[in-house]
Amino acid sequence: MSLEESIINAIRRATTLDELALTLEHLIDGGFAVWSDGSLYETRQLVGRARGLRIEIYPREHPPPHFHVRGPGVRGSFTIEDCRLLEGSISGRDRALVQWWYGHGRMRLIEFWNATRPSDCPVGPIPT
Repeated sequence: MSLEESIINAIRRATTLDELALTLEHLIDGGFAVWSDGSLYETRQLVGRARGLRIEIYPREHPPPHFHVRGPGVRGSFTIEDCRLLEGSISGRDRALVQWWYGHGRMRLIEFWNATRPSDCPVGPIPT
């Protein structure tokens, strides 16, 4: 199994947002980048540590459905629909890693979003 396949499998097996965040932290921490063809590769140089990286979805939110990525050097809100940056600051390299991770974790994010919608939330569940 390739490194990319093992990361994709870890994303698919995640049962909590913390587990999902660990895979993104591994990408940002571990010296990875994304080729122009969309494939993941290891740069083998550690650019910096992203201790405490968090992915958050709040139960009472405003539209559009989105998730937050927080950590040292990474702070952004991204749409669940297409991973568009809504607000925040993130380097191009880290942004590419978030987008790669999102490409494999989108359905998990939708599941987490839908599971946290209270009945009076202004933004309801996302159809799957």
